[in-house]
Amino acid sequence: MAELRDYKPVKRLALVACLTHKARMRVRDDLATKFCKRVAMKIKKAKAELLLRYLSDTPLRWRVTAATNKVESSNRFSQWIGFGNRGVIADNDPIEQEKAMKFNALLTNAVIFHNSLDIAEIVRQLLEEGWEIDPEDLAHISPYLTEHINRFGEYSTHELGVEPDAYDPKLDVDLTPQREQDLAAAGLGQAA
Repeated sequence: MAELRDYKPVKRLALVACLTHKARMRVRDDLATKFCKRVAMKIKKAKAELLLRYLSDTPLRWRVTAATNKVESSNRFSQWIGFGNRGVIADNDPIEQEKAMKFNALLTNAVIFHNSLDIAEIVRQLLEEGWEIDPEDLAHISPYLTEHINRFGEYSTHELGVEPDAYDPKLDVDLTPQREQDLAAAGLGQAA
């Protein structure tokens, strides 16, 4: 501080202003660091609580595993459908990348819908033959079937003008017990 007397008043004012600004920045940075550390600590605590809950709650683990398996199956199926160029979108244009992803999603959904129609038709045939269909059995059927699809096959276009039969979404299978069980497992079937 003794050296400040050696400077002219204008330079002294500039030095004091710079020191004050530097001190403010340091305090601001310290506050930001403290805030980030506190948020990180809260996140770490929440993760630990979630992990403990996950480890101690067997039905929760089953639900998480089932949901994870469904998502992984869906992604694997979507990758199988989009087989060209090993799933790599080589174009750097974001519009072309979005087109490729949307086309793959459209094609994936069309095949899933086709598979669902085939499964529904088979269930109808089994019901007509007198089989009893358990909703629990239907819950384990996946629409991500690929064995019957020939990606490199011959495709006839002469049937494009033929109109398909109307889609009948009704199956004569009572899914009420299955829905109630799923709601109860998720904690949604109880009144508050």
